[in-house]
Amino acid sequence: MTKKPTRKRSRLSVAHRQTMFDRFYAADPEPKGELDYINVFTLLVAVVLSAQATDVGVNKATKKLFQLADTPQKMLDLGEDRVREEVRTIGLYRNKAKNVIALSKRLIEVYGGEIPANRDALETLPGVGRKTANVVMNIAFGEPTIAVDTHLFRLANRTGLAPGKTPLDVELLLEKSIPKEHMLHAHHWLILHGRYICKARKPDCAKCLIEDICLYDEKVFA
Repeated sequence: MTKKPTRKRSRLSVAHRQTMFDRFYAADPEPKGELDYINVFTLLVAVVLSAQATDVGVNKATKKLFQLADTPQKMLDLGEDRVREEVRTIGLYRNKAKNVIALSKRLIEVYGGEIPANRDALETLPGVGRKTANVVMNIAFGEPTIAVDTHLFRLANRTGLAPGKTPLDVELLLEKSIPKEHMLHAHHWLILHGRYICKARKPDCAKCLIEDICLYDEKVFA
């Protein structure tokens, strides 16, 4: 039985949440993800490969791969052994290569080679979980989804924006807490802020746009 999300509320006021995202918007009106891709299929593959890996590492591995195979059929024709060789510098590359081939096969057999614009359908693909599906829905199809990775999970809890014990807790609370006009880009702002400013070991609070709003009690300025 799936555990139900914990019901919590943002620790930040409505006004502070509005200010937070207004500042993110002012600083970067059109934030972009850092994974390289050619089309929706290669975006999907890149996100699958990025689990427990850096975007920089994934981009290095996929540069040649996507030149060779930018459709499900081309990827299937390339074969698991070749895919595995191309992505061998990425963590868990054997299982990821297997999933890339398996999801390519399912896309061809079930969806005619097209990427479904539906989160539930995406989650039926091998190697695709809720976070991956949310990334694809947001970037490829313009849906205001929230993909909770380790950076965003940390930031949501530290700031008090969306405290939660699980990624799903955080995701559902963020959907209620983020101003509607900022929902589309919110996941990029938060992930990038967590990656480069609100870092795990030593947050760079001196450069933080929202330091005066954030409720974290161990801020670092040195």
